Amino acid sequence: MITVAIAEDHQSLIDGIMLLLKYEEEISIVGMANDGEELINIVRRKQPKVVLMDIRMPKIDGIAATSIIKKEFPHTKIIGFSMFDQEDAVKQMIAAGASGYLLKNSPLEEVLTAIQQVIAGKTYFDAALDPAIFSKDDQQQIKKQVLSKSEREILKLIGQGKTSSEIAAIRFNSVSTVETHRKNIIRKLGLHGKGELLRYAIEKKYDF
Repeated sequence: MITVAIAEDHQSLIDGIMLLLKYEEEISIVGMANDGEELINIVRRKQPKVVLMDIRMPKIDGIAATSIIKKEFPHTKIIGFSMFDQEDAVKQMIAAGASGYLLKNSPLEEVLTAIQQVIAGKTYFDAALDPAIFSKDDQQQIKKQVLSKSEREILKLIGQGKTSSEIAAIRFNSVSTVETHRKNIIRKLGLHGKGELLRYAIEKKYDF
């Protein structure tokens, strides 16, 4: 069982994450906190395997809380979760011991993918983050990140020769959403442009 604690001061976002993970049999939410001090107390009591860590929190911020938790519980995996994509915030979280970093405006299903990846001993960083932030080793890890469920579905449709407009109609998405997914797929797979993406999708067909 993957036990998870959530540090987040927006209840609506917590509700969304809870709904996302509700039917995941291998995941259990063991605690929720609205500030860093409360979170650290939860971690000390429950010792979750993964912490979804808001960066900006009252009392103790996410960077300091990450450092404290990693010193006491080095095997706990921490995923930064923030509206902020500034280079300093990302680098400080990594330096404090975080295994991943997600932006709050990303699809919620990315949370599940990130949890699965860090538990497997890998890193997971939001595809929207500037690759220049990371070291070469980090960049290689990012390229190896698995695709989210939506990205895999879109990749299959690309392999079938569907345009972004057709994919948007099939999935009831906007064209801009599909285009964002395309960019994320290209970045995660280390491809160069839509041409390589199409070739990759055709070659792989349904093998992803």
